[in-house]
Amino acid sequence: MIKAMVIKKDGTRGFTLVELAVVVVIIGVLAAFAVPRFLSSVERSKAAEAFNYLATVHAAQERYHARQGTYASTIGALDTELGQLEYFTVGAVAVPATEASLETGWELTLTRTGSSAGYGAYTVVFNHDGFDTANSTISAEISPLQTGS
Repeated sequence: MIKAMVIKKDGTRGFTLVELAVVVVIIGVLAAFAVPRFLSSVERSKAAEAFNYLATVHAAQERYHARQGTYASTIGALDTELGQLEYFTVGAVAVPATEASLETGWELTLTRTGSSAGYGAYTVVFNHDGFDTANSTISAEISPLQTGS
């Protein structure tokens, strides 16, 4: 039988080196699984900033189109207050390649700035149809729209 603790000559007790090594290995294995999930979770919450911003722009663009018969060419022309983004830069409103003019369509790209926990500088694109998966470079792993767990 292996003793859990070693009794020293002066009567104090302590753990063996093997026991301490086992604890360190267990903590390391748990961290190896937990840290990547934590980082993707944090990045997903940051990506949600872009999706919330673009959903607001999308709704405002539809209201503008209903009133003017065309989509707004700038974000400033919309009837909504948009806060300052912390993790993304906003591109210019553009006409998508599949459309002829702002009367029929628009698109807006947000680009991730700064460190993104190993995911690189990705983009999130919305257009008159909503989230544009074909032109966005955001990983499905960090997209707030992912359906799996």
